[in-house]
Amino acid sequence: MAFEGLSERLENSFKKLRAKGKLTEADVKEAMREVRLALLEADVNYKVSKEFTAKVTQRAIGADVMESLTPGQMVIKIVNEELTELMGGNESRLAIANHPPTIVMMCGLQGSGKTTHSAKLALKLKKEGHRPLLVACDVYRPAAIKQLQVVGEQVGVPVFEMGTENPVKIAEEAVKFAKDHGNDYVFLDTAGRLHVDEQLMEELKNIRSTVHPHEILLVIDAMTGQDAVNVAKSFNETLGIDGVILTKLDGDTRGGAALSVRAVTGKPIKFVGTGEKLDNLETFHPSRMASRILGMGDVLSFIERAELALDEKKAAELEKKLAKNKFDLNDLLDQFDQIERMGSLKDTIKMIPGIGGKIKDEDIDESAFNKFKAIIYSMTKQEREHPDIINPSRKRRIAAGCGMQVEDVNKLLAQFKQMQKMMKQFGGGKGGPKMSKKMRRMMQANPQMAEKMMGKMGGGSNPFGF
Repeated sequence: MAFEGLSERLENSFKKLRAKGKLTEADVKEAMREVRLALLEADVNYKVSKEFTAKVTQRAIGADVMESLTPGQMVIKIVNEELTELMGGNESRLAIANHPPTIVMMCGLQGSGKTTHSAKLALKLKKEGHRPLLVACDVYRPAAIKQLQVVGEQVGVPVFEMGTENPVKIAEEAVKFAKDHGNDYVFLDTAGRLHVDEQLMEELKNIRSTVHPHEILLVIDAMTGQDAVNVAKSFNETLGIDGVILTKLDGDTRGGAALSVRAVTGKPIKFVGTGEKLDNLETFHPSRMASRILGMGDVLSFIERAELALDEKKAAELEKKLAKNKFDLNDLLDQFDQIERMGSLKDTIKMIPGIGGKIKDEDIDESAFNKFKAIIYSMTKQEREHPDIINPSRKRRIAAGCGMQVEDVNKLLAQFKQMQKMMKQFGGGKGGPKMSKKMRRMMQANPQMAEKMMGKMGGGSNPFGF
């Protein structure tokens, strides 16, 4: 996952500060030297790293920090605030035209993920009640039009294309089509090149001057590290971009681009691609990303992912069962499915305060769900509904049926009982079916309280050993 190395280095630096009851100016400068090295290793721009640590040092050697009872925590608070500011301060939203359609021009180098992320963004807006239109303006890359049509069909968004007609003409006709057919967003999937060149920029400028897009978004690959920032700078100087979509932030990238783009170009990161699926696109929140980098978790993004994965009908049925203390293995299967819909288990767990920063990727077994599901599928309907009837001979049959050991079946059943107890705590009493909705509203309204709650929940070992 992005920032893992940076998070580990920063944690080690701050551990030394927290261990000191009183800080000296030399302590702060030594810690900031380590922070600067950590940023450089994460492929953050040298000038950005230097200016960042200078700002933190200036604030950290002030009287408020030096005379504080918890100076180490105060320094971490300053780093968190400066990281948030470095990445833009507040989230930057997509433009909305006063008179629809809103025209969004997607640009970037070949292979950066423009076509896929055009579809991802269209899907995101469709879920919000909009009527987007995808436009095939890349007439050079083989099968580019077909690719857009395929992803457009997958997300249920129409695609406008005119074959290998002039891209400027295609964009112009697409806007007219959108006005006639009530599409309120138009995404122009433009051509890319293997590198920034004059011909590419001239075509993009012609499209811009013809259709006057309300938003020009640059799609860049976080895996390219510092080169991604150079690409962003070139596009901004020539074309004038409004924001960036950073892709592959879930990959094994050092994350320097996310920390450098805003400082180098002055343009915000608006969205981040967090996986290969077409719904793996998130609004970029600088404050949440800063918290994740510092190992503090990201409870609000965790809640949002849970909301998207939530099946309201099944949730209502489960809450009724919880009120009657009737949680069984069928319900556990449903919970596994909903957790899997939240995306990568590794990324999701790292959002939880209290455990996210302490667990390494190698400690998380992504296949654990499949193993447990295989065991449950090997049971009869009666065994799933009444696990207490599962005796030694049944366990041997279940284990043989799914190709596992009896010990694996015992482990699932023991951990299921733990989960039953936990579910009784959440579902029992007078709260009943409305409890989880109340909890979600409370957590969204008061993220600080939510972080404390989730930190406590994550303080012990996870019931299923993830």
